[in-house]
Amino acid sequence: MTKRAIIAGSGSLPGLLLAGGPAKVVTFSEEAPDLPGAAGHIPARFEKLGKLFYDLSVAGVREVTFAGAMSRPSLDPAQLDAATAALMPRLMAAMGQGDDALLRDVMALFQERGFRILGAHDLRPDLVAEPGCLAGEALPEADVARARAVLDALGPLDVGQAAAAAKGQVIGIETLQGTDAMLRFIIDSAPGSGGVMVKRPKPGQDLRVDMPAIGPETIHLAAEAGLAGIEIAAGAVLMLDRDAVLDACAETGLSLWAAP
Repeated sequence: MTKRAIIAGSGSLPGLLLAGGPAKVVTFSEEAPDLPGAAGHIPARFEKLGKLFYDLSVAGVREVTFAGAMSRPSLDPAQLDAATAALMPRLMAAMGQGDDALLRDVMALFQERGFRILGAHDLRPDLVAEPGCLAGEALPEADVARARAVLDALGPLDVGQAAAAAKGQVIGIETLQGTDAMLRFIIDSAPGSGGVMVKRPKPGQDLRVDMPAIGPETIHLAAEAGLAGIEIAAGAVLMLDRDAVLDACAETGLSLWAAP
C-alpha cells in the first residue's frame, strides 16, 4: 500500500512526479486521470474536504504533494459536508487574500490532520537547477538587475513571480494570468526588444506547494518575444521537464542561467 498521494492539477508535473515512483492520484473530478504510475485514483470535491481527508487516511496515505495548476474553486453550498462547512469561515477568509495565503491555509488543513506535505522537488530533485549557466551565453547584467528590482518591489504585494526588462525598461510583469501570458504580451507589444526575463519565488513563498516553473513552451515564447535569455532561481524553480527545456534552449539559442 503506497503512503503517498499526488493532488493533481493540470499540466505535466503530476506525470513527471509519478515517473519518480508510484502514488495515489487525487483529482477534483470523477474521471480517473490517464497517468502511468498512478497507484489508484481518489476523486474529490472542494465542498467535501472531510471526505477527502477520510479517503486518504483509509488508503493509507501519509504524504501529500500538490502538483499542477489549479484554479480557485466555485463552491456549491448545497454540496458541503459537515467538516467542510465548519471550515468555511476560515477558507473564505483565506480566499479573500492572495494565492499564497490560500495555499498556506489549505496546506495547514492537511498538516493538522497528520499528513506530511512534500514538494515536487523532494520527489524529483533533478527538476531544479544548480547555480550556473544551463545554456547559452552571459545575460545582460543591467537588464537582470532591473527585472530583479521589480520583483523585489512587488514581492510583498503577492503579484507575480516573473518580470522582463530590456535596455533599462520594464517590458513585462507576471500577474494572475501567468508567465506565458506575460511573454505573449511582450510578443504583441514589444517584440524584438531583447533583454531578459527573471523568474523566482516571491518572498515567503512555500516551495512545497507553489514552486515556480518553466517549461519548453516558456523557452519558445521567450525566444519569439526576442529575449536574449532567462534567469531562474537555483533550486527554487521547476523545469518541466529539464531535458525538454534544455532542448528548447538549444533549438532557439536562448540563454538560461540559474542564480543562487
